Amino acid sequence: MTRRNVAILMTVCAAVLAINLDTTIVNVALPSLSDELGAGTRELQWVVDGYNLAFAALVLAAGSVSDRFGRRPALILGLLGFALTSVAGALVTSVGALVALRFAMGACAALIFPTTLSIIANTFTDRRQRAAALGIWGAVVGVGVAAGPVTGGLLLEHFYWGSVFWALVPLALVAAALAYAVVPESKDPSVPKLDTTGLVLSVAALGLLIYTIIEAPARGWTATPTLVGFAGSGLLLVWFVLAERASAHPMLDVSLFRDRRFSGACGAVTITFFALFGFIFLITQYFQFIRGYGPLSTGARILPVATSIAVASVLGANLAPRIGTKVVVTSGLISFGAAFLWIARLDASTDYPTVVVPQMVLMGIGMGLIATPATESILLVLPPARAGVGSAVNDATRELGGTLGVAVVGSLFSSVYASRLSDLWSGQLPAGQLAAAQDSVGAALTIGPLAGLAKADVNEAFLGGISIACVVIGALCLAAALVAALVLPGPQTAVAAEPAMEVGAA
Repeated sequence: MTRRNVAILMTVCAAVLAINLDTTIVNVALPSLSDELGAGTRELQWVVDGYNLAFAALVLAAGSVSDRFGRRPALILGLLGFALTSVAGALVTSVGALVALRFAMGACAALIFPTTLSIIANTFTDRRQRAAALGIWGAVVGVGVAAGPVTGGLLLEHFYWGSVFWALVPLALVAAALAYAVVPESKDPSVPKLDTTGLVLSVAALGLLIYTIIEAPARGWTATPTLVGFAGSGLLLVWFVLAERASAHPMLDVSLFRDRRFSGACGAVTITFFALFGFIFLITQYFQFIRGYGPLSTGARILPVATSIAVASVLGANLAPRIGTKVVVTSGLISFGAAFLWIARLDASTDYPTVVVPQMVLMGIGMGLIATPATESILLVLPPARAGVGSAVNDATRELGGTLGVAVVGSLFSSVYASRLSDLWSGQLPAGQLAAAQDSVGAALTIGPLAGLAKADVNEAFLGGISIACVVIGALCLAAALVAALVLPGPQTAVAAEPAMEVGAA
């Protein structure tokens, strides 16, 4: 790599670090937000998921926009907007305003993320160099997500809740300055103007789907609003596909999904982030509610995941061109699935150094082997001039997977936890107190002992929920490994020649 290419890679890595830290850094601040802003459970859920909802719903359109109008200005604009909304988020005094700003942060992140990946695709035209760059990029993405809780815990140990947003501002501003200084302009002059029909339908379909999933745990998975939401999002998705197929200049060429490299890799990425976000949601609660650790101690205990993701991402990027995406991704999914089946055996006294750390390392290795080779497989389907579209699809699958992970895994966990706690405490508490304990583990740990009921009952109900959820995640990963072995490319897959693109000077 040339020195300029290294500088470009450092720039895009700084950008993705900022927006991926933001996906999980707020989790450890939720108790503080509840106390300081008077936020209820549903409002706290929107503080977390509002960011992901906007991110996932807009990222497809953002990739197309950056392809047409230029990746460098899109990156700079996104980073400056992200910094500004983070400052505003740290200063608000109401949870409603914070939720609104979380949506704005997600919209800025949607503009940044696909742009970074397409800049890499256009900068590193040699496949081995591109694979190495993607390995580093993938490591930073994984570390950003996994290191969010420990970063947030460290800040909350010394500062108020708004510090988790203030900390992102200098990183975003530095990345914007570097983008202005070192990133060359690149765009696709043949990209037509924005497909507004596709934009509206894609935002509506993804937005309604994720909104329905977020609200389903409170409304009920079989409640009429939930069923209507799923049906509506399905109809919008069908409408989007039909409109894109009929369009002369679609925002997304849906025929890409006929390519097994593309569709198989998208599925692998979705499941990977489904599992990762579900894991972070569960393990942070396990450490705080069951083991009694504080925010900083909880975040620090997730570091083995971040470290192993970083190492395995680079390893996976180097192995995929040599032995094939199929072998690397399939191995990663098997490792991922095995880790979750092992985690399902956690109890209230499981030894952290000898059991929990190896579980996390196995999981991190699995994710590192999956994410980077699968991302490269997605990008290889498209020429660099249209890398923004492939990048946006890749990013949308990440965010969709993560949002589904929190919603589905959280709902499954909550259902099992509430059912088991009811079996243990029914008839021993007034109905209102029992309902409060079923709705919140923290409330149960307060109500139970005051009523003379054992904390061990809460632990039993909690561990039952986490066990079932992890078994489901593990089984899903193993099923995905079988599919990956059938559809992903081996080492001899040829890569089509890549058309020329327009690249200007910085």
